[in-house]
Amino acid sequence: MEQTTAVDAVQAEDFVVNQISFAQPWEWIEKGWRDMLAARRYSLTYGAAIVLISGLITLGLKSEGMFFIVPFLVAGFYLLAPIIGLGLYQMSAHVERNEPIQFCSALEAWRRNQAQLGVITAGLLIIMQLWMMSNFVLFALLYTGMHPPLENFFSTVFLSGEHNAFAFASMAVGFLLAWLAYAISAISVPMLMDRKVDGFTAIRTSVKAVTQNWAPMTLWALLIVFFIGLGLLTFYVGLAIAMPLVGHATWHAYRDLVPSDH
Repeated sequence: MEQTTAVDAVQAEDFVVNQISFAQPWEWIEKGWRDMLAARRYSLTYGAAIVLISGLITLGLKSEGMFFIVPFLVAGFYLLAPIIGLGLYQMSAHVERNEPIQFCSALEAWRRNQAQLGVITAGLLIIMQLWMMSNFVLFALLYTGMHPPLENFFSTVFLSGEHNAFAFASMAVGFLLAWLAYAISAISVPMLMDRKVDGFTAIRTSVKAVTQNWAPMTLWALLIVFFIGLGLLTFYVGLAIAMPLVGHATWHAYRDLVPSDH
């Protein structure tokens, strides 16, 4: 009962969010790099696993004649990245406390608050499904078959000038969904791993952090897009470094944004 009461008290409280400067997102990258080097055996293995899984999914879709989905799944990677990086946040927490690291960091992190992490995961999956559905609607409006030719899809939609309304709608929907996913997950996942709070409290805190620090947090979003984008453009190989770097840096973003005196 005492533990439940303590958790309820934390849930009922709105967390204070720190004001940050434009310099801090760059500091998070620097600290993330240091964490990656400190935990390189585990961190780079984690990144390599992401590369392997991404490659296998791509090959599987290609073998089933559904390669046209891959670019949209690649874009959707950004939506699920906060959950994918769960084990990296745990590694950074161990590095911060000078504790030993294990290969099962993701499972360890998940068990800390699995029900509430499930809430965030479900929310991000719903956003991912909305993203995919919006593009399937675009396919249905432009093509008669179920498998549109990927080689001329982008030129037809975005460059021909014949489908400007559809192109604008696709980009607008993608931007809105990406910003929504970013706002609710910028720091909520490491927060749930670190504290016994509920998912909606973590989401509110994340949205508060993004809106109250909109300029530096927009810079942080652009840095995430840049580094993960480099990883994706190298046929996933670069994700072996980019994902651990961004994951470790995200832990430090959370630590800077939410005071630790709660």
